Amino acid sequence: MTLPDPKTRHPLIFPDGSHDKATVFLNQVIDHPNITIGDFTYYNDASLPEDYASRIAPYLFPGAPEHLRIGKFCQIAHGVQFITATANHPMDGISTFPFAIFDPPRFATYRQSLPRGRDTIIGNDCWIGREVMLLPGAELGNGVIVGAGSVVSGKIPDYSVISGNPATIKRMRFSDHQISELNKASWWDWSVDQIAAAVDAIENGDVAALCAFKDLPAK
Repeated sequence: MTLPDPKTRHPLIFPDGSHDKATVFLNQVIDHPNITIGDFTYYNDASLPEDYASRIAPYLFPGAPEHLRIGKFCQIAHGVQFITATANHPMDGISTFPFAIFDPPRFATYRQSLPRGRDTIIGNDCWIGREVMLLPGAELGNGVIVGAGSVVSGKIPDYSVISGNPATIKRMRFSDHQISELNKASWWDWSVDQIAAAVDAIENGDVAALCAFKDLPAK
């Protein structure tokens, strides 16, 4: 097993040698001061957006008070959007209409008038299905699977399967003990050679076998 170069823009290569233009490693196409993305995390969008940052996080502007942090080895489908706290409107007055953004002298002060929102945090190895919407401050643990079309808020535990609007936990992927062992192993932080050697255990769901690779020396 050979993993693709994490610095590749289009990592998916078809048998005929051509690259799938719809699939990108996100940290190779996004350069945004408020967005951090781990290696091997990919996004698939057949519309080939020019600006991937605004496609997945349309309200997160450079210098905003909150951040979007996405872990390693995540799989993000077409239409996923992270609705960060800067999408909010003022709610302390009589109207929620954002008068200040239509008044150039006051435009720069508008966001400062809003409360500081929580960062949106996505753990490692999360699969986020098509057209999922993650609301401000959503936090996914490691290994979470999110069903297509779900609306997610709050803190979601490691290795859970969630879906719906609002998204709720449908089942846990592993036992509490296995989840603890998987988090201790943190295979996404291993060397590329170690991960490649452990792919069979990863694909077969063999937690014990995977964890046995943790103490092997990196090449």
